[in-house]
Amino acid sequence: MKPLGHKAYGSIPHLSGSRVGPMDYHIHKGQEAILTEKLRDKNDRVIVTEKLDGSNVAVARKNGSVFALTRAGYEASTSPYPMHHAFADWVRLRDWSNLPDGFRVSGEWMHTAHGTMYAPTDLLICFDAFGQDNRRLPHDEARAMFSALGLCGAHVISDGPPVSVDRALSILGEVGFHGATEQIEGAVWRCERRGVFDFMAKFVRHEKVDGKYLDSVTGKEPVVMARIEDATGGAVPARGWVA
Repeated sequence: MKPLGHKAYGSIPHLSGSRVGPMDYHIHKGQEAILTEKLRDKNDRVIVTEKLDGSNVAVARKNGSVFALTRAGYEASTSPYPMHHAFADWVRLRDWSNLPDGFRVSGEWMHTAHGTMYAPTDLLICFDAFGQDNRRLPHDEARAMFSALGLCGAHVISDGPPVSVDRALSILGEVGFHGATEQIEGAVWRCERRGVFDFMAKFVRHEKVDGKYLDSVTGKEPVVMARIEDATGGAVPARGWVA
């Protein structure tokens, strides 16, 4: 069962020119112009962040209980993938008292390599937060929550004006800001209007190969990029699948 009754995170539409898969879709051209060319007026705000390539997970509090969730909304401890069991262990070892009931934070779990290799700066790099009734929090509120929980947010490369894809990728450079050791996959644009989330989109480089390091693709052991650590920095004793 899904503790929240729904997915922990949905899909983000693409900007034009982004590499898309069979189930992906593009944002409306008018919205794309707001993100990359010209704001409607002074009430718009565009925030652009680095796109990470890990496993999309979430930490949620519901009715006083804390849940480690996969993107689909299932408890991570029930996943068939060892990386999610590692995430469940990591969540269990941390203090989540500053996460309000009915809220959740979503991020990339950087424990195991997917399509990009990292020496990750953090095991969980957050990119979104949700409140009561599945309401997406504005950027500043989300960042304040990340900070209160002792979590890292995805690196902000621009905050305020629209930013072209070429400019965003130029700022990010080849390896971005979170320890990638090869070309990163792209960036995420978010528009807020009058302090409230409005819409978002992403750009993924065409060179990106999804999951090229996963054991299901390589037939080899998973590539574990970082150890699990508890809130005080003490390493958790390794299991068979933790490097």
